[in-house]
Amino acid sequence: VQLQASGGGLVQAGGSLGLSCAASGRTFSSGAMAWFRQAPGKEREFVAAISWGAGGINYANSVKGRFTISRDNAKNTVYLQMNSLKADDTAVYYCASGRIFKSWRSSYPSEYDFWDQGTLVTVSS
Repeated sequence: VQLQASGGGLVQAGGSLGLSCAASGRTFSSGAMAWFRQAPGKEREFVAAISWGAGGINYANSVKGRFTISRDNAKNTVYLQMNSLKADDTAVYYCASGRIFKSWRSSYPSEYDFWDQGTLVTVSS
């Protein structure tokens, strides 16, 4: 599986930005896609996850109500719409792919086998 994320950039606090992640190669119908982020000097943290099948979505508490993850199965693409952005959201955002979606484990990086190179999101205050 190859992942290509796009959409990062610079935005002012309170603004919005959308990320997309296109998956190519083998994909898994019961698999998961997720977004993680890593701010300078901090560990990588979970943002959101979604299953390719029905009914599976999970968000980090820090982004609930502000970020929305969605998918387009026909395009093998996952999206992250980020609204009401804060300076604390500044980070490199990584897209990840896993073979099986398990809601109770979807926030663990170890559940994901494939990662993209990351895309930088900078929120100015």
